Amino acid sequence: MADTPLLWPAQALELAKEAAKAMWSRDHAAQALGMVIAEVKPGAARLTMQVRQDMVNGHAICHGGMLFTLADTAFAYACNSYNRVTVASACHIDFLAPGHLGDTLVAEAVERSQSGRTGVYDVTVSTAAGKTVALFRGKSYRLQGEVTASFAQS
Repeated sequence: MADTPLLWPAQALELAKEAAKAMWSRDHAAQALGMVIAEVKPGAARLTMQVRQDMVNGHAICHGGMLFTLADTAFAYACNSYNRVTVASACHIDFLAPGHLGDTLVAEAVERSQSGRTGVYDVTVSTAAGKTVALFRGKSYRLQGEVTASFAQS
């Protein structure tokens, strides 16, 4: 990004982790759903979530909204990993297979494009055994401010 100083890989990784830590401290939705940040690095994130009884729908499978929320959260941590406040401008999900009670779901977000204020990210949601459950594509839009400093007064 033109207005972001060049960082050494170790500095960029540390910045991504600090941004994730700052976001996590305010991310009560992800915390309530039992999500875990497994990894975050510049332009990428991996989160996990175990399917609980209260996440299962009337068909005895993981509610699609829960899959979407996990994917959207991984997307958020990936696109905010540069410590720039970034939000979703659009997203799409394809549900490929059901998640079941007790499954640990893994959402891996990867940056595909970053130009100016916009970016495109793909998220694959899989079971811990590797079965793909959903594919999500998110488009991001960068706002003003830094993730670690924007909410310092909160």
